[in-house]
Amino acid sequence: MLVAGVDSSTQSTKVILCRAEDGQVIGSGRAPHPTGTECHPAAWWSALRQAGKGLLDRAAAIGVAGQQHGMIVLDESGQVIRPALLWNDLRSAAAAAELVRERGGPRWWAEQTGSVPTASFTVTKLRWLAEHEPASAARAASVVLPHDWLTRQLCSAQAAKAGTASGGPAGARSFADATTDRGDASGTGYFSPAAGTWLPDVAAAALGHSVRLPRVAGPAELVGETPWGAAVSAGTGDNMGAALGLGLEPGDVAVSIGTSGTAFVVSIAPAADPSGAVAGFADATGRFLPLVCTVNAGLVLSAVATMVGTDVEGLSALALAADAGAGGLTMLPYLDGERTPDRPGATGVLRGLTTANGSRENLARAAVEALLASLAEAAGLLAGRGVPARRVLLIGGGSRSEAVRMLAPGIFGAPVLVPEPAEYVARGAARQAAWALAGTPEPPRWPPRRPAVEYTGPAQPDVRAKHASLRDDSATWNEGILR
Repeated sequence: MLVAGVDSSTQSTKVILCRAEDGQVIGSGRAPHPTGTECHPAAWWSALRQAGKGLLDRAAAIGVAGQQHGMIVLDESGQVIRPALLWNDLRSAAAAAELVRERGGPRWWAEQTGSVPTASFTVTKLRWLAEHEPASAARAASVVLPHDWLTRQLCSAQAAKAGTASGGPAGARSFADATTDRGDASGTGYFSPAAGTWLPDVAAAALGHSVRLPRVAGPAELVGETPWGAAVSAGTGDNMGAALGLGLEPGDVAVSIGTSGTAFVVSIAPAADPSGAVAGFADATGRFLPLVCTVNAGLVLSAVATMVGTDVEGLSALALAADAGAGGLTMLPYLDGERTPDRPGATGVLRGLTTANGSRENLARAAVEALLASLAEAAGLLAGRGVPARRVLLIGGGSRSEAVRMLAPGIFGAPVLVPEPAEYVARGAARQAAWALAGTPEPPRWPPRRPAVEYTGPAQPDVRAKHASLRDDSATWNEGILR
């Protein structure tokens, strides 16, 4: 029996077709998404149909994992009111601060929602909409997340017909019974992971009026069927999908280098960090997924590669040709603002540049070290909040860089396991589909095709210390210049 997993990320849709019993990949497809920080969901539906051509119709069940935090507002007829605001759209930073103040401060948010909202969270986008596009806000009758919307599209015969003609969205009847899961819901800012329930008054206060919210399905629940007869599972958020795809157990810390950077760990207890650094998400299995996210990750490597006239593979070779410490160059990799630490207006900084060290090799090395130091700091925040780390796994597109793999152990200060490159988000979605189809208490065990490769190396505490010093120094002058 075959199952399909969908990863609808910021940049593209990936679809994999797997054997339900062991997860072996039978086929795969990919289609790009438009660039930017907002996107009409119809583009995702078009990409899903393109990527899933010849795959989805062979699956007995389908699961969708989507980028977290995206805001899709629908009117009474179920039509999309405006392009979805994505997780990396930071225009709602002021709204985030406003919401935190209104509810009595960070501790209330951490205790009630598991997280202190920053500009990425859906709730802050609702407030931004109310303040900047009041006509659109007034029309909003329901709010769904990217994976909710795509799941509903798959289950809707009307969507299938509309998609064949124009890729248009499903109607109100389809979205009246929309579903989500507790993992993706936990990234909205108006859901309680500990209780497993919506906080509708929080969403209403952000937007200015009440809206319909999707039903929260169980981890292994089937929520519908496609027009061609495939079962559809509840789906989840992309980070939750990655955790399920990796088969993470409590104490396993995954560090993902994709468009964003994330460090997350499976936990049996909910997290509530009033500092706001650790997001207390739920996972896709009924447990919890404390997570730290950075806005800047893989794009730092590609941006610096362009600066020095090469590609990401060439950047890796240049970085490995330089000495540790990049000849005294230290980079702060906040090229597009940052979420951890919460500095939406920050920019990148390069310190220590001289005529003696201004080489392509040193700049490449500084970029890789900066990226890893930022992610190591993120992983350290999990341990600092009482979530013990048993082992560290490095995943995502950025982990394919040899320089990243070689330098990571020294900067993390621990051995690093690099699993075989795979579409772990899509794999997690497919595994969820297989689980829901089987109706078993636990998801099926999908062993890796090859064991993870372990990387070790001498600790490089000076690199972390230089990064921390630049981060702290820039907290005043960098942000001050931009205000």
